[in-house]
Amino acid sequence: MNHQGILVVVSGFSGAGKGTLMKELLKRYDNYALSISATTRAPREGETDGKEYFFVTKEQFEKMRDERKLVEYAQYVNNYYGTPKEYVEQKMAEGKDVILEIEIQGALKVKEKYPDALMLFLVPPDAQTLKERLVGRGTETADVIHDRLERAAQEAQEMGSYEYIIVNDDLDTCVKQVHELIQSAHCKKSHNTAFIKELQQDMNCFLKGE
Repeated sequence: MNHQGILVVVSGFSGAGKGTLMKELLKRYDNYALSISATTRAPREGETDGKEYFFVTKEQFEKMRDERKLVEYAQYVNNYYGTPKEYVEQKMAEGKDVILEIEIQGALKVKEKYPDALMLFLVPPDAQTLKERLVGRGTETADVIHDRLERAAQEAQEMGSYEYIIVNDDLDTCVKQVHELIQSAHCKKSHNTAFIKELQQDMNCFLKGE
């Protein structure tokens, strides 16, 4: 039986390690599909269109938005980010657990459309570690880093909207925790409605033919 996959929303401060966590999950386990977001921001060094993001113009993004081809979209530090709907629903139908790595604005919109989505928020152990990680990336100016730290302080006020807060101190431990939480979510009744009905029918037929 091909069970329906679940939707997992992962958010967190810029620099909390979301990208690294996603790469490790996909490398260690084969039941996940990472949704690729569309964005209007410029690619960073080493990023490839269609792999890390779909890099589009503002006009292209707004066309996707107007045609309702996005699960959600949000604006973050003067750029748009959005989740293409077709990919998400196709992978879930195939039985894959689809992970959305998105900002808080978009995450809350996803929760409205998909109430059963598992909501995870990734944080560093402390503010100093966050700053060190942002500086260590070497991809942004001091002003942009300051803006991201200010944004993180604002985002901290929204963490209560998530089911689980994951502290990314040790990567190996963090990956295992997230995997276990996702697998546990499969046991929720809301994620097994079709299976429950099928099993009930199977039991009834079995008893009649016993």
